[in-house]
Amino acid sequence: MDGRPLPGRAPLRHLLLHKPRGYVTTRRDPTGRPVVLDLLPPHARGLYPVGRLDFDTEGLLLLTNDGELANRLLHPRYEIPRVYEAEVEGRVTEADLPRWRRGVTLDDGPAVPHRVTRLSAGARSTWLSVTFAEGRYREVKRYCKALGHPVRRLKRVQFGPLRLGDLPPGAHRVLTKAERAALDSLRGG
Repeated sequence: MDGRPLPGRAPLRHLLLHKPRGYVTTRRDPTGRPVVLDLLPPHARGLYPVGRLDFDTEGLLLLTNDGELANRLLHPRYEIPRVYEAEVEGRVTEADLPRWRRGVTLDDGPAVPHRVTRLSAGARSTWLSVTFAEGRYREVKRYCKALGHPVRRLKRVQFGPLRLGDLPPGAHRVLTKAERAALDSLRGG
């Protein structure tokens, strides 16, 4: 209006963080618990977490200043898969898996995973890979508990096209060119 150029849009930034257990997935915590932004350098403090992981859950967390992309990733209509590795109490056999794949009814509706596979089993617990696309509140934990196998540990290893890989807990990295392209295709551009 006054002849000066309008300020440009801030460049879109994305970081992949391996959120450790014991951190809150918010920008601030009124009770003083550690927050995921504590793990990032000061220049990354303007980013926001895409979705949430519980305080005692670890794994892949995307942080970005790209609100359009965040909305696309989180909206149930787009069915973006989230893959978790869950250690559950008790032994889950291959013969049990069809029941797990049928899903259960939770208090907020049906919870039917896209995929469930058994990774390993011990005498007291079983590791499963569980894929959901909605991202409802504590969905994996409630689903496993409803099947009689409460979760001991939970780790998100994939969110859409992004994979955690061998990134250590507490570490972060910028996205690769291929990951950025995959996210751009989800956005429709």
